[in-house]
Amino acid sequence: MAQQITYDKAYDAVAPGDFAAMLEVPRYGRRSDAFDSIISATHDHFWDPLDKNYIDFDQPFDMTAAPIMPLDNIIELRSAVADRLDERQKIQLANDVTHWSVSNLLHGEQGALSLSASLCHVLLDPGAQEYAANQAREEARHVAGFSRYIARRWGEPLPVGKTIATVLADLVSTGEVYKKIVGMQMLIEGLAMGSFATLNARTNDPVLRRLVQLVMSDEAFHHRFGRLWAAKTIRHLSEEEHRKVEDWSAQLFQMLLFNLINAEQKHVIYAKYGLDWQWVRDAVKETFSDDDRRDQLKDSTNIFRVLIKTLLHAGIITQRTAPLYAVWVDMKELEAEGEGIPGDVVAEEMLVVLREINAKRRRISSKELAA
Repeated sequence: MAQQITYDKAYDAVAPGDFAAMLEVPRYGRRSDAFDSIISATHDHFWDPLDKNYIDFDQPFDMTAAPIMPLDNIIELRSAVADRLDERQKIQLANDVTHWSVSNLLHGEQGALSLSASLCHVLLDPGAQEYAANQAREEARHVAGFSRYIARRWGEPLPVGKTIATVLADLVSTGEVYKKIVGMQMLIEGLAMGSFATLNARTNDPVLRRLVQLVMSDEAFHHRFGRLWAAKTIRHLSEEEHRKVEDWSAQLFQMLLFNLINAEQKHVIYAKYGLDWQWVRDAVKETFSDDDRRDQLKDSTNIFRVLIKTLLHAGIITQRTAPLYAVWVDMKELEAEGEGIPGDVVAEEMLVVLREINAKRRRISSKELAA
């Protein structure tokens, strides 16, 4: 069984250290056209986090007077934690939680950058390799964008959460290409699109809204790369191969569902309020039950609903594992929704804006290049 588990030459891969395979003459002429439309669109959704024509990070936001995300979006403030804080502290805690969330989005973008670069070393098809190189460039500007936003609002990022650090390290370092594609291009990118859609819909900070809209204009294409792999691969898998992909995906989903945003992950922000993370965890548990979790998963932008939807429409979830997900969502309802994910509409709208900006960008002349 091929380690990369793929049945389309566009996704053929070699070992990371097999550079000799990249120099084989016939390889250059075997370029697939599967990714041409995504590659061509790179120019349409170009943006520069250093250029104020795209985004102005210097716009002020008074975090002492207002939360970046509404207070009802902060799960801690729906528990006994709120009883221990005055109104000013509630706003401060809300912004600290957002600081943690945006920091982990930054770490996730760094993971996506490193993973995209790692694909360049293993994908044999020149078109797939070019796509991965383009994605690495786009993830790099996401890292720059979130770094600048955090620097303006808080100074520096918070440390990465244990769960996302473990997942990203595994995906970047794995030699199994299907894990890179399913794990990052479908699950992590789907999770990110859900997060960005929520931030876009609910944030009080126009700079954060603009940033996630710009990022979504890229991420919609990254998610599409994973869907292409699924369309060309899943239906050809042997029963053993499908079981391997399906079981690994279910395990990763469960890990993210129960550990990604729990109190232990965010313990770094509670100390300044004299709160023990274990007490916060227990306080949240008292007011946030499994039924509450199910209610949250009814929201189309919920990150875990997006993950299940992505796996379902990719054909990775079968009747064998469907009950694991049906505990949380109505699978028939999810299937009827189609494969579009939250953020796709925002991404399309931002593409129109970016085309207008990019049409007016000054082009460097050949004389300037020669100077």
